[in-house]
Amino acid sequence: MEDFVEEIQQQDSQVEQQAAEVQETTEAVPAVEETAESNVVSEETIEALEEKRDIVNEDAERHRKLRDELNNQTKEWKAKRDALNAQVRELVDEAGKCREERDSLNQKVRETKELRDEWNQKVTALKEQLAPYRNEKSDEKNEVPVKQLKKQLQDLEYTQMTKPLGKDKENEIIKQISILAKQIEEREKIYEQNDEVKNLVQQLRDAKAEAEVYHHQVSEYAEKAQAAHDKMIGFYEQADRLRKEADAAQAKFVECKQAADEEHKKHIEQIKSVHEMDRDASNFRNKKNSVRKKKSDSEGKKEAKEIFERFKAGDKLSTEDLMALQKSGYL
Repeated sequence: MEDFVEEIQQQDSQVEQQAAEVQETTEAVPAVEETAESNVVSEETIEALEEKRDIVNEDAERHRKLRDELNNQTKEWKAKRDALNAQVRELVDEAGKCREERDSLNQKVRETKELRDEWNQKVTALKEQLAPYRNEKSDEKNEVPVKQLKKQLQDLEYTQMTKPLGKDKENEIIKQISILAKQIEEREKIYEQNDEVKNLVQQLRDAKAEAEVYHHQVSEYAEKAQAAHDKMIGFYEQADRLRKEADAAQAKFVECKQAADEEHKKHIEQIKSVHEMDRDASNFRNKKNSVRKKKSDSEGKKEAKEIFERFKAGDKLSTEDLMALQKSGYL
């Protein structure tokens, strides 16, 4: 160690030059009091930032939770809307099937009516062919035509069914009805004794039977067509009601979606603010560390200068003193 000191003493000029450089460096370092003040400001600023950060972060979390709740509601309204729309589609499909069935039955009604009308025309034609025979027989015997007898019979039957009658009057009408029916039957039998008339009468009966068959079919098809139509209308009404519910669910879906998007936007904005505050706090900490380092360097330079002055004064230096000189750049 003494040899090392002697070697250093032999380099006075070099040491003097180094001392001058250290002096310039020391003068360039800020005062410790100013650094301490900056340190206090930095601590207060960081605490304020952290406090504000916690508040903003809590607000961001609140927006996140509300966003998630709204998103869940959005999913529920979407599911309800889709389920309702699926039911609407099923009802519309069923209504379409009913419409097809109705149209098919209406087509059968039209076709059957044509057949019925054809047979009714045949009935009319056959009656016209039979009319001369009946009138001829009536004229020969000065009898009332069968057609007129039937009209009288219908009138009496209508009176019996629709008008209030005393017992005697009703019995009288019933008796007249019986007489007329018997007369008509006897007259019809007389007509049918003629082979030509008999043939026409049989054709007339057959034509009437055919016309009646088609008439019943028309009524049956018409009733079924009406039932299919009513069923179709019922399906459409149900579909319209459910469609309104689906539209309402869609409106709630859009409402919740927009609200969720707004909460998400606020959440992101708050998170960005939190990140900015984190960066600001980090910058303040870095500045704080920089101030501490400068303070430490300044104190180290000051201590090294004092050691170096003792060294020049001839004091012996310890290992720690030498390390301090080396650290500060004197060696």
